[in-house]
Amino acid sequence: MPATRPSGPDPTPAIEVVGLHKRYGDQIVLADLDLSVPVGSVTALLGPNGAGKTTTVSILSTLLPADGGTARVLGHDVAREPQAVRRLIGVTGQLSAVDPLLTVVENLRLMADLVHLPRAEGRRRAAGLVERFGLGDAARKPAQQLSGGMTRKLDLAMTLVGDPRVVFLDEPTTGLDPRARRDLWEQVRTLVGHGTTVLLTTQYLDEADQLADRVAVLHEGRLVAHDTPAGLKAAHDAGSLDDVFLALTAPGAPSGADSKEVA
Repeated sequence: MPATRPSGPDPTPAIEVVGLHKRYGDQIVLADLDLSVPVGSVTALLGPNGAGKTTTVSILSTLLPADGGTARVLGHDVAREPQAVRRLIGVTGQLSAVDPLLTVVENLRLMADLVHLPRAEGRRRAAGLVERFGLGDAARKPAQQLSGGMTRKLDLAMTLVGDPRVVFLDEPTTGLDPRARRDLWEQVRTLVGHGTTVLLTTQYLDEADQLADRVAVLHEGRLVAHDTPAGLKAAHDAGSLDDVFLALTAPGAPSGADSKEVA
């Protein structure tokens, strides 16, 4: 069953990461990452390919163990309480979870079964998400007949079947046309307006500028900046996040954590 949402303000961070590190052999993927994400906000995680964005999401969503440090989602340790964390989160990964042979409605009802919703509640929630995401005309079509934008909408709708309080979106708009991207942005804004917390990884700097309350920049597995979009631009005397990103991730740029060793 989905977790009950608290009725009042929650002082516990939605996501709290302290000293998180991960390595594969001699390669450091994350180096002593510290990150705090307030409830009901959007944090965009930026970085070049290989910076550690997807690894961070995988650890926070209990899909990958860390080598050290701690990570908590709404107060629950992801390593020690993975089942509690899974009841609170939803994940939309880079690869779609949509079954192309099932219809839109069947995909949503399948997800309702997977999160153990009663049959009637699952059907009600599936119908509500079809309406919310504007999928009504395609509800009975096999998912393989959907456009890329519609497929991504369905993917996000499936993530929301369990009414998660924290949602991880790993590059959710990659490959979408501008209209489909903006449609997905509106869905994210609606989510946050209802108190959901979103951690978003993206390669699009305008997406982070449009959606994020705070932006965290990873470079070579290290956190090199964490501030509001406006704060980052002011700190770097930059007119856009593109300029900030280039300055922080250029070859030879300070890593922000060079003195730290990863065990």
